[in-house]
This record gives sequence, structure tokens and C-alpha cells, in this order.
Amino acid sequence: MMTLEEFAPYGYFFLTAAMVFFLYGYIVHLYKSEKTGQRDYEKYGNIALDDDISSEPVEQNEKKKEKQEA
Repeated sequence: MMTLEEFAPYGYFFLTAAMVFFLYGYIVHLYKSEKTGQRDYEKYGNIALDDDISSEPVEQNEKKKEKQEA
């Protein structure tokens, strides 16, 4: 029977591999959504630089969009 000390390296390896898999999946998701035009993450990056109270929002609220379209 394996003790916890013997099992720990295997768990560490699989946890690390899973985290790498999810990280690369997230990067691919961000790249695809920006390429298809669903989101422009460059705008979100500029929030830290342009955070004045009079700054224009990055994107409008869904409820406000519906009111403007109606």
C-alpha cells in the first residue's frame, strides 16, 4: 500500500499538468475571442491607464443597450 509520501509526487505532477492545460486553454480562448471580435481585451488593459471618473466605459451594460435599441 502506498503512503502519502509516495503518492505526493504523482499528485503534484498531475496537478501541475492540469494547471498547465487550463492555462493554455484560457490563452487560446482569449486569442480566439479577440480574433473573432467578441471582445477587445486591449480596451480592458487600458483601464489601469485611463481610470478617470469622466472616462468612457469599456462596454455598455446589456440593459442600457436594450433601452437604446428600443
